[in-house]
Amino acid sequence: MPPPIAKKKSVPPSDRINLRAPLPSVQELHAQGKAMRERVPREQHGQWKPEANREDILKLIEQGNVGRQQHLVPLRMERMAASPFAFLRGAAGIMGYDLFKTPNIGCNVVLAGDAHLNNFGIYGSAERELLFDINDFDETVVGPWEWDLKRLTASVNVAGRENGLNARERATAVMQAVMGYQDNMQRMESMGTLDIWYLHATPGRSNVLRKVPVKAAAIINKACAKALQSDNVTLLGKIAGKDADGHWKFHEDPPILTFVSPAIKKKLITALERYAFTLPRERRHMLSKYRVMDVAHRVVGVGSVGTRAYLVLLMGKTDNDPLFLQIKEAIAPALGPYLPQRHAEFTHNGQRVVVGQHALQASSDVMLGWTDIDGRPYYVRQMKNLKASIPVEFLTGDSFNFYGYACGALLARAHARISEPGIIAGYCGRSNILRNSLAEWAEAYGNQTELDHARLVAAMKKGQLG
Repeated sequence: MPPPIAKKKSVPPSDRINLRAPLPSVQELHAQGKAMRERVPREQHGQWKPEANREDILKLIEQGNVGRQQHLVPLRMERMAASPFAFLRGAAGIMGYDLFKTPNIGCNVVLAGDAHLNNFGIYGSAERELLFDINDFDETVVGPWEWDLKRLTASVNVAGRENGLNARERATAVMQAVMGYQDNMQRMESMGTLDIWYLHATPGRSNVLRKVPVKAAAIINKACAKALQSDNVTLLGKIAGKDADGHWKFHEDPPILTFVSPAIKKKLITALERYAFTLPRERRHMLSKYRVMDVAHRVVGVGSVGTRAYLVLLMGKTDNDPLFLQIKEAIAPALGPYLPQRHAEFTHNGQRVVVGQHALQASSDVMLGWTDIDGRPYYVRQMKNLKASIPVEFLTGDSFNFYGYACGALLARAHARISEPGIIAGYCGRSNILRNSLAEWAEAYGNQTELDHARLVAAMKKGQLG
């Protein structure tokens, strides 16, 4: 007797597509965006100062610590207190509170949510090509495109301060980042949708919108060489070894890398087995060729400190076939309280991160998926995938300006993948108006970041936090 035919699931209206109705032209979309300047003049984006009743940042920080592993909260505070830029990295929630008060044109995109300079970097594609792209998606959510661009420009300003740039040089660097966004959005508004999805930024190739300065090229080449050495095999030799019985084990390095109990190890392996069903069938088969050797807890990042993150060592047929998977807790996005709640696809925060990464990145990790442990959502990815970062702290002059420009251009491409680039391009235009405005915004927010950082440091000295 044949199996019963499954009933068709109803598709929510928001997920339905219409392949029949005519599409608006590029010119119509551009004009629509340009008309929005009347409602939200571009000069308004530079007009920012904290409101008199602005929430105490210590309270916002404490709210961000809720649900984290409390024994690691002091380490998070210590890392945030290291410098104003480190504070900015860990203060996505505070910036979300401030961004909520700023103007936007009502054109939503898939946001990176934490698009500061250090969240762009080099990694390997499935074809083992080195790519440069956004590489952190913990805060991804749907919201105004202006929020990502403002976070990027604020990070350019604050990083510029720490690199010794004066106010004029900081303004130039921010304007370059905005120009990168403008230039690439203008280019893509007339491109085919599929062509936009095929766009990649490959370090060392002439596929960027401007010539790479000589000093920047040298720094990029050095980072690429480092990335090529950052794979599963090299990581194995650094953080693991065989015990007396010939079993692979991690080298404990507290508080960064610590052992877990047998009970937690069992839960993690079970979670990985569930995660496998979020992978395409062929990648699930690939995963089935590996076996778990060891599991450890690993502290990562600045904003992520205190979340539950585990590193799993798996081994294939031989000792030369290791695979490191990171199982990282996906907490509620920092911008979430300031945006409308999305539909069911984003109620699991691990799935939200995965969907956001696929939407924004030109080529995503082949092992990307999600799972849950004890009711907490997690996402899973490779730990070492030819990854390397550009040392922003060593960039000055043309190199710093170029890096900001490149990040702005990549952010535009990410936004254009699931949005109407013509609308955003029409609003942004090609002139200096938006650049000058966001340079003013970034300088004002840079000042505020230094004040907020000082407030945190003073509170820690008094024992009020961490």
